Amino acid sequence: MKKVVVLGGGESGIGAALLAKAKGFEVFLSDRGAISEDRKAELTAAKIAFEEGQHTEDRILDASIVVKSPGIPDHLPLIQQFHQQGTPVVSELEFAYPFSNARFLAITGTNGKTTTTMLAYHLLKSAGKKVGLAGNVGFSLARQVMEEEADWYVLEVSSFQLDGMYDFAADAAVITNITPDHLDRYHNSMDEYIASKMRIAQNMGAMNPLIYLGNDANIRKGLASISVKHQLPFGLKEDGLSQAFMDGDWLKIPMADFEVNVKGLPLKGPHNFQNMMAAILLAQHAGLNREEIVHGLQTFQNVEHRLEFVAEIDGVKYYNDSKATNVDAVRYALDSFDAPIVWVAGGKDKGNDYQELEPLMPNVKALVCLGADNEKLLNYYNGKFPLADTHSVADCLLACRSMAEAGDVVLLSPACASFDLFNSYEHRGVLFKAEVLKYKK
Repeated sequence: MKKVVVLGGGESGIGAALLAKAKGFEVFLSDRGAISEDRKAELTAAKIAFEEGQHTEDRILDASIVVKSPGIPDHLPLIQQFHQQGTPVVSELEFAYPFSNARFLAITGTNGKTTTTMLAYHLLKSAGKKVGLAGNVGFSLARQVMEEEADWYVLEVSSFQLDGMYDFAADAAVITNITPDHLDRYHNSMDEYIASKMRIAQNMGAMNPLIYLGNDANIRKGLASISVKHQLPFGLKEDGLSQAFMDGDWLKIPMADFEVNVKGLPLKGPHNFQNMMAAILLAQHAGLNREEIVHGLQTFQNVEHRLEFVAEIDGVKYYNDSKATNVDAVRYALDSFDAPIVWVAGGKDKGNDYQELEPLMPNVKALVCLGADNEKLLNYYNGKFPLADTHSVADCLLACRSMAEAGDVVLLSPACASFDLFNSYEHRGVLFKAEVLKYKK
């Protein structure tokens, strides 16, 4: 009997262990951290052996296959030992893939992949398709394959997951964009990071489209090293190559005789128009007609913490974009509003180059810094517009209210990680929204 060792006791690890057990493998799960009580109960009920707080090499090095959490770096000595002895190390998506007869729509990219994934899923679901949501969002693919098979799965796939995918073949794939991020996992090499993202197109056949942002230089660089016959680039402007583009307020896909006016749709801003193009192209590949797609666009609710409207108070609109943890994501956010912006930024800096945001600074009337140490932001923007230095959400909102006036936008779009004052970007966004709503009468 083959032995499957699962490293990591999060959702993907538990799902992989349960699927492996259901398929008759000997299974052992190991997590160097703590495993939550509810997940331990699941493992115990399924009679799956596990350990926490350590990796006991005698119990895991004899594995036939290793399913690794994407959070575990490949450079760790234990993972290198598996590679040296020839033991396959795969992601949970790769492990689950052979046990499914479904078709897969896979989305990756540095920014925008969650919104694109959630929108594509919503379009298919609202059209009546039997569809599952997995990858970086939803329940693990392995768990869903074990419990109830879908006809389609929409997957948000990170570069870390792609690094452990070899035989997986997407029926259609999206690369939203590629900008510097997580380079510490790729020897600080942009080329390695690009190569990781391009793995989403591996094993795709001639009829399987790769949908991507056509004017992204890093994507174009990656395309030069792979062979994909069916390419569907999209972009904001009609350039003779883009299969989807904007014409004023109209999103157009001429090859499908499709157009929709974006005014009044829930998703706002140029970056979200690009996300819509990618999701629509996926939906068309899945067989949806225009009426089904337009209905889905009209009924979609934006993903929490991604340019999420919170409230309008005293004529000022508040938006939570806490997921914008890098400069590129902030660039899209700042470009989404015509009104003057009181920008809330700060946190754990990721080596940001704020020069990239200079073309958008005319949109900003004031900056409120929210972080444990805001010195870099304060020094960079000193003298350019009014600044406030705050270290709590309560003080941040007081400063915002003193700087904003009717007709303005207050935008939390931090450009930084959250781990100085908060547990996660979600935690930061939730506290920001709660503080805003305290002022709503």
